[in-house]
Amino acid sequence: MADRAVSAVVGKALEASIVIIYIGLLTTTLYAGVLPEYRTGAATEVADRTLADASGELRTAVPSTAETGETERQVDVPTTIRGETYWIRVQDDDLVLDHPHPDVGERVPSYCQRRSRPSMGSGEATTGRS
Repeated sequence: MADRAVSAVVGKALEASIVIIYIGLLTTTLYAGVLPEYRTGAATEVADRTLADASGELRTAVPSTAETGETERQVDVPTTIRGETYWIRVQDDDLVLDHPHPDVGERVPSYCQRRSRPSMGSGEATTGRS
């Protein structure tokens, strides 16, 4: 008679352990493979949109005449991409987004003519967020 009570407890323990193993495997699969790839893909899209917005604002900031003067524009960009700080800079007439993750980073033409290009000092301007 006492053996019947033990079999119910063992059965419930086995059911609970199967559920725990299933949840552990599902979590491991998601965090090891699917989610990092999704985060990188989403971060690449955000980087692309961020540079497109910054490039559009840069084009409108360049004066249409050859007069010398300063123009300042502020662009709302995300504070971080993929949870990390990034930098936007101008290099060789291109707008470049530098990111610590090797798969996230973009480069687009700035469409600024060299004669009306803003002064960059040493050749590169960094407009990142910290």
